[in-house]
Amino acid sequence: MSIVTLITDFGTTDGYVGAMKGVLYSRAPSVRVVDVTHDIHPHDIAGAAHALTNSVPYFPDRTIHVCVVDPGVGGERKAVIVVNNDQILVGPDNGVFALLAPRPQAAYEISEPAYRRDRPSMTFHGRDIFASAAAELARGGRPEDAGPQVVLRGRLSLESTTGAAVKVAHVDVFGNLITNLRKARIPKQARFRVAGRDIASLSKNYENVGEGELLAYIGSRGTLELAIRDGNAAESLGASRGTVVEIISPPGESTI
Repeated sequence: MSIVTLITDFGTTDGYVGAMKGVLYSRAPSVRVVDVTHDIHPHDIAGAAHALTNSVPYFPDRTIHVCVVDPGVGGERKAVIVVNNDQILVGPDNGVFALLAPRPQAAYEISEPAYRRDRPSMTFHGRDIFASAAAELARGGRPEDAGPQVVLRGRLSLESTTGAAVKVAHVDVFGNLITNLRKARIPKQARFRVAGRDIASLSKNYENVGEGELLAYIGSRGTLELAIRDGNAAESLGASRGTVVEIISPPGESTI
């Protein structure tokens, strides 16, 4: 029994997710569908990329992951199937897979009729192309049979590193400020500054600081995060995606 996961910015009010599920169950009745989230902010490709990164690695091999956050639907971007670390990703080539699969094993354009509904809508590829392709894969279709192999063109404006600073790459539902800076790149005994506020050192967990205090720590994905214990760091600091986080190294140590 194949597993298909769904990530969209469709919400659950208008029946768009239901239409995708209808295609999946009609074409692959035994499929198991898992709703990861449909609450991505509309058109937020980077938010969807983080949702993929947070969830995909924990599913069994050969799980099919459909991600539809596609502000350019009907345009020049290709519909693709991406093979990455024994997981299969289905969605638009618009950068949504760039964080999870910067160097995938292979990618294929979805062009063969068996992987698409007849006369697909120009504005609902989630139903007519991506759900259809996922159903064909769930029935045993091979990614390489969907169409020609392609090189992914979509890019994501990821956190940049400039001198001794990084940028917030994502803000989660708790208001935590998440970066893509790995622990190994953080100098020992480093201090941090964000929105004019200083943090003396890395904490192991939230209990290392008092209620309402700002802390820096290594999150569950192994990257630097900043939060306020029992509070919302984004709201309290006026911070958002792109906010600069300074990394202050001890004397004699190099910056990131």
